[in-house]
Amino acid sequence: MPLLKTIDAKFFHTEIPYKPMGKYAHFLTVRVTESYPLFQTDGELNKARVRAGIENKNTISRLAMFKRKQSTPERLVGRELLRTYDFVKPEECEYNVEFGMDNPDCIIYGFAIGDSGSEKSKVVVDTAFSITAFDESHETFTLNAPFENGTMASKGEKGGKPGEVTSRINQQDHIRPQVFFPSIVTLKDPTEASFLYVFNNILRTRHYGAQTTRTGRVRNEIIGVVFADGEIVSNLRWTQAIYDQMKTSSTLKAPDPLDEDDVAEAAKVAIQSLMAEEFIVHTDFIGNDFQALLADVKALTASEDGIRSILSQADQEAKAYAQKHIGKKKTTKAGA
Repeated sequence: MPLLKTIDAKFFHTEIPYKPMGKYAHFLTVRVTESYPLFQTDGELNKARVRAGIENKNTISRLAMFKRKQSTPERLVGRELLRTYDFVKPEECEYNVEFGMDNPDCIIYGFAIGDSGSEKSKVVVDTAFSITAFDESHETFTLNAPFENGTMASKGEKGGKPGEVTSRINQQDHIRPQVFFPSIVTLKDPTEASFLYVFNNILRTRHYGAQTTRTGRVRNEIIGVVFADGEIVSNLRWTQAIYDQMKTSSTLKAPDPLDEDDVAEAAKVAIQSLMAEEFIVHTDFIGNDFQALLADVKALTASEDGIRSILSQADQEAKAYAQKHIGKKKTTKAGA
């Protein structure tokens, strides 16, 4: 029995296929920072020097949110839910240590365990870029480590001189709040359950980047879904098109942060324009067309029964796939 009432079953497979079958579901996501997250490598914020827009040929530096900075937190949220509703035991599947190989997380997001087996991820995420330039999007903070008395002055413990001010001070660049990262999350060959599983993970994930227990708050706004028989435009090109659109409508107001409504409107206009240029068959749920689908998904994910129905169907599909294909691969490898 279908879980969704507002979308044609033709967009989904009835079971997870072993070979690529040319069906794609693209989640059009705008990630907006709500605190001071860190997307960094080797102590520095990730950034790239790129063209500002498609039409605007000026070159700017943009913050970059690498693909694993996006997919890993979403995957971990899904794994948490599987444990919450008792579809995966904590000892059965440990992320990056010992994968269970037969649950929705392993089959949809993939795994690799040396000679034991591997499964390629069906979720494709690429680097996302900030709409605004690096200089407008980050801030440098001075960090310190206070003593037990709450001050920076030593009381003389462990060889320190009373009243001596600690030198435990460091500087760190952080991304500012209200910085926007357009990101397209692609699910290959979706079933209805895998589509809902990934959709729910994106909506639920709230923390990205380093130090996720203290900062890194990010909200995901999905502005639409595109079903197609191929991959669509890149994150960078979508971001550049949004920049052009906002430049034309005079809604880039540096150094003030971007207005969220302006970004959402520009993102919709830009992706619709870009999709009109594509050479693939596609069905777009954007703007008003997307609202009915979003309401349908939220009705399911807002109740325990709804979540359980999604996870149960996804788990059944994953176990059927694992038994049919992963077990066969292990047997073949053992007998080789």
